[in-house]
Amino acid sequence: MPAMRKQVSAYRNPVAPRVGLLVETSLASGREILRGISKYVREHAPWVLYHEPHGMENALPRWLKRWRGEGIIARIQTAEMARTLATLDIPIVDVLGVSRRFPLVHVDNAAIARLAADHLLERGLQQFAFFGIGGENWSQQRYAGLCAAVAPVQRDVPRYELPRRALDARAWDRMEDKLAAWIRALPRPTGVLVCSDQRGPQFLEACRRAGVNVPDEVAVIGVDNDEPLCEVCSPPLSSIQPGHAAVGYEAASLLNKLMRGDAAPRTPLLLAPQQVLARLSTDTFAVADPIVHGALRLIREGAHLCLSVDTIAREVGVSRSVLQRRFQERLKRTVHQEIVDAKIKKARELILKTDLPLSVVAERAGFRHQEYMGAVFKARLGMTPGKVRQAERQ
Repeated sequence: MPAMRKQVSAYRNPVAPRVGLLVETSLASGREILRGISKYVREHAPWVLYHEPHGMENALPRWLKRWRGEGIIARIQTAEMARTLATLDIPIVDVLGVSRRFPLVHVDNAAIARLAADHLLERGLQQFAFFGIGGENWSQQRYAGLCAAVAPVQRDVPRYELPRRALDARAWDRMEDKLAAWIRALPRPTGVLVCSDQRGPQFLEACRRAGVNVPDEVAVIGVDNDEPLCEVCSPPLSSIQPGHAAVGYEAASLLNKLMRGDAAPRTPLLLAPQQVLARLSTDTFAVADPIVHGALRLIREGAHLCLSVDTIAREVGVSRSVLQRRFQERLKRTVHQEIVDAKIKKARELILKTDLPLSVVAERAGFRHQEYMGAVFKARLGMTPGKVRQAERQ
């Protein structure tokens, strides 16, 4: 077992409270909570922090048996863990919500589901489903939130749940086949909320097994914005950024009050999610017109090419005028506008996520040359590509 890490505030106050952090580091949510706690400590509280990196499966560290401190912030995962912590008789703030023994600071799962539903509804989707984890209350809350958010357009939202614990390779292979069969039976197109980014790769793999195209037939959005995990998914996974850093910050603030003797709040503090990080897994627009749908797919997949309206019309098998008319009727915009928007999106991705010279960005995004890309950015975004990159890095 790795040695316990003891982190001392820069104040080095000999009477600083000793605070234990029972928060896993294997998940992006846990790491963000720790980031928020450390921010609060830097700004307000000269604490001595005790923390040992661990995963969700390692609930209680060994050092806790001999540790004597003034407070704890914990992701309390089981009733047994809650009972053990209750024997310590010190202020404790929970940042998970499985137990109801302690004051809770947590993300608002219903609001997360509403934000995901809004994102999928904006893409024209009218059918929805949920992929979750059995027995986890936060997963169940996100499912309930999705059902409430889409109730005006869908009465019954199908869901598929898997157990939290990992299975051996052969058992998982069979489970993937069952999940693929469930996906294959969903109506098309469907928007799916995956309860956590950790389950995103599994769900997208099952979509491949089912022969279901993402995002045109099934659009998929996760939760947590675990950026490396989202980016290595195929296609990259859209995700909700819940605001776990804010959870850590507010949990530290609450613990500070409790250690000073303030009364514990009677109700949980639930924090609203921050934003949607849209990636290719929801880059679709649900339209019934197969001609318009086919044109949109060509534009999205060929944004880096020198596409023209005539080329797209020829590929989808209609005349230029018919394509233009259907586009205007269904989407209220022109084919050319859609092509330019796709190129801008591709260029912005390269500008923000790479150090490629702008001349190379222009070529890869399908612009004729760098100067034309600059003129388009200035007209559409109000700033040049160079200013976009500079603003992001600042």
